[in-house]
Amino acid sequence: MKKLLVLSTSLLSTAAMAAMPVNQPIGSSFVLSSSPNKRALATALGNPAAPFLMVNEQDDDNFRFGILGPLSIGVEMGDVSDLGDRMEEIEDILDANYANAIAAQNGLNEANAILNEIGDSAYIKTSVGMQVPLMPVIYKTDNNGAFMLDASISSVASGNLITNDINIVNTDELESDTSFQARTAVDLAIGLGYSQSMWENSHGMLVGGVKATMHNISMGHALVALDDDTTEADDAISDAIDDDSVESSGVGVDLGAVWVSHNYQLGVTVANINEPEFDGVTLDTTCGSRSCIAAGNLINNGKVTSGQKYVMEMQTTVDLALSTSGKQFTLGMSYDTNAVKDAVGDEYQWAAASLSYYGDSHFLPGLRVGYRQNMAGTELSYVSAGLTILKRLNLDLAIATDTVKDEDGDELPRSGFISIGYDTAF
Repeated sequence: MKKLLVLSTSLLSTAAMAAMPVNQPIGSSFVLSSSPNKRALATALGNPAAPFLMVNEQDDDNFRFGILGPLSIGVEMGDVSDLGDRMEEIEDILDANYANAIAAQNGLNEANAILNEIGDSAYIKTSVGMQVPLMPVIYKTDNNGAFMLDASISSVASGNLITNDINIVNTDELESDTSFQARTAVDLAIGLGYSQSMWENSHGMLVGGVKATMHNISMGHALVALDDDTTEADDAISDAIDDDSVESSGVGVDLGAVWVSHNYQLGVTVANINEPEFDGVTLDTTCGSRSCIAAGNLINNGKVTSGQKYVMEMQTTVDLALSTSGKQFTLGMSYDTNAVKDAVGDEYQWAAASLSYYGDSHFLPGLRVGYRQNMAGTELSYVSAGLTILKRLNLDLAIATDTVKDEDGDELPRSGFISIGYDTAF
């Protein structure tokens, strides 16, 4: 079996059912940072105070809403070149029939050399996402307050290699608990927020906001040993997602504030101040298959966690924006002050900066460029750019600066995100 290829395809299919995880900005906000920008509706999903800024006070219409999307797709891979070929080599070595103990020892040495080289860098992660159509919906009252209703479904799927010792059994066979691990999380989220002006003088205005989001999260977890010829990788992953997943609900509460002046603004967001918890999946270690035995051994060795709850940890973000009076040109920056883990255990702490232009004409496109880095976990950096056509159609692309080589020796970026969305204009 070509387990890695099957695993990658299954993960992509899983993630395609849903949306971006909450730890990664969605739509044009991936380019623009977390600083609220009234020209870009996607930035209303960050700071709970931002919705107040999204409705033009000079217009008679008190509503602003999304129309379709944004739809975002992301792929990330480990820092290992020709990963598929190397994994197939290991599997062939483990499955081979050896003539004697010397041949088996040579196979063991060869497999260990490959495992030592790729180590914990062998992984692939996929995410696909879209806001529920028409979401978010923002209504600004005549009393200077703004309500926002948001609904989305978010998903992440991650597969990685868990390495362990390779042993010789019966003098001419190889056995190892080295396994593929797949973890998935699907989050159906419905949020309700309120923001309003809290204080104002000749220098600017202080806006505060609060948002409560109901999360319904379904977690999946599967593990397949490399030398298990009785378990199909795609079946194990499908069963973990469809039949063996664990579902639980909780509410996350966010607070935010923005000081808006004539040519600058300062903001702070505290997400998930109550740190809601969600149930994790317990791996089966009793079924008797090679994969179940490997799962039990890896859990006992502390290399795999099983049944662990997912805690949506509190994270604080500060942001700054400098702009012209009409927000045509904006320099935005944001920084997460602490790292948090997503539902599959990967750490995120974003630092981002962007420069954008949004004209008042429907015929001149809006332009934006940005740079962001994950200060924790993979520490990947991205360069990004976006385009707004007719003030409503948003196209955005981000590419990682780190690369890997494919089987032909050509360099590919380790990660990339693409997004498309259509929403009402400011």
